[in-house]
Amino acid sequence: MPGAPACGQDAGKGRVVISRRGLLQAGGALAAAAALPIARGKAAAEGPATRLLIERRVIEVNREPASVFALRRPNGRHGIELEPGERFRVELENRAGLATLIHWHGQTPPLAQDGVPGLSQPLLPPGRTYEYDFEARPGTHWMHSHEGLHEQLLMAAPLIVREADRPDAQEVAIILHDFTFSDAAEMFAKLGSGHGHHGAHGAPAGAADPHAGHGGHGAPSKTAPPHLHDIEYDAYLANDRTLDDPEVVRVDRAGTVRLRIINAATATAFMIDTGALAAKAVAVDGNAIQPFEGRSFPLAMGQRLDLMLRIPREAGAWPILAQREGDLPRTGIILAAQHARVAKVAAKAKRKAAAVGLAMEQRIRARAPLPQRLHDRELRVVLGEQPPYLWTLNDATFENRKPLIVHRGERVQLTFENPTSMMHPMHLHGHHFQVVAIGDRRIAGPVRDTVVVPARGGRVTIAFDADNPGEWVLHCHNLYHMAAGMMTTVRYEG
Repeated sequence: MPGAPACGQDAGKGRVVISRRGLLQAGGALAAAAALPIARGKAAAEGPATRLLIERRVIEVNREPASVFALRRPNGRHGIELEPGERFRVELENRAGLATLIHWHGQTPPLAQDGVPGLSQPLLPPGRTYEYDFEARPGTHWMHSHEGLHEQLLMAAPLIVREADRPDAQEVAIILHDFTFSDAAEMFAKLGSGHGHHGAHGAPAGAADPHAGHGGHGAPSKTAPPHLHDIEYDAYLANDRTLDDPEVVRVDRAGTVRLRIINAATATAFMIDTGALAAKAVAVDGNAIQPFEGRSFPLAMGQRLDLMLRIPREAGAWPILAQREGDLPRTGIILAAQHARVAKVAAKAKRKAAAVGLAMEQRIRARAPLPQRLHDRELRVVLGEQPPYLWTLNDATFENRKPLIVHRGERVQLTFENPTSMMHPMHLHGHHFQVVAIGDRRIAGPVRDTVVVPARGGRVTIAFDADNPGEWVLHCHNLYHMAAGMMTTVRYEG
């Protein structure tokens, strides 16, 4: 189990402080909090709220028991599914035995219901309940803890809000995880002690030279290959299972299947492979796109991808695989016609997957782009790294951040620049944005909430409308990069 919460509220300043010490301490005071006050609209009286329980459970991984968390309803179903127009009305009860808090990734609630300790709410103590009530945003989204390293132990689940105009299709949600039997806090400590990314005993293949200069001391060489992996995991899971015992989903011959794929891994990007089935991508991060076909699709941490598949008339079984970028390990599920034989699928591919980048991003076009207008404010965020394992935004960790200031009603253009040795999936809370430039090339790209910024000189520009007042977290969705400082806030003033 991870140690005590990584987040504590800085008394008198109303802000979250994340520190390595906080992540590694064995204990901590629980936040005392009553149930969250909520504004109850007309819809609140139309039916009971959905109960969601934070619990512990045991799953089997590589034929060994593993103690992990769960976010599930009393009927045992994981996560939440809402019908078109249904409000997000949830009673969140903490039965996990430790204080935590859940963020509704992809939703755009008022700040007080966003689920970031200290900025939006105090931690939810064991045995207590918070209530939430806000207008749900349609699409494939997910939920996860924003406290400490709880997300590494599967404190995450799907959050599906069905679209009013969705086609008639069998829906299959796939949530991907990277899994380790090791203690997450101990792994994080090793990264910070020089035994990980910039290891004192030699950097992993593809890693930056630890003496080449980082962050405020200069950028890693643009000519060296990007470093892809900080952590070696014991397994990769699709719906809690490995390919040794994958989930088999029975489908109708000649039927249509909609895959809602969620990358809930903490530090692993995947290449999605639909194999023999041509797929049509129809949405990213819960937002509809102009459909396009393919069989291989990149998916970074925090991102989602909706694919439409046409099942052949002939009986058969079709693996849907997620392969670790730049590597052989993979996971996945099997779609199979009724009574079809399901063959064994190896947990390692014959060839390494490509690295996740922006080749597909340049092809994607939003079905509902932002209204055209000139931007009112231009912001710049430089991603940085310093040895042994410190990750920064604009040369500052979260404790020392200088918030990005916006005003309500502005169109904001924000450029990410990444001179570091690793790719970073950057996620903005409380908003969705449009990707409007990759490098110097302007595009009318997808609407997202999480965007890949490639290593060694990657530059991506997004645009969003400042329409949700508050102070919102902006961070890398690699859990260990965020815990090591790669987080800041976007603050409304005026």
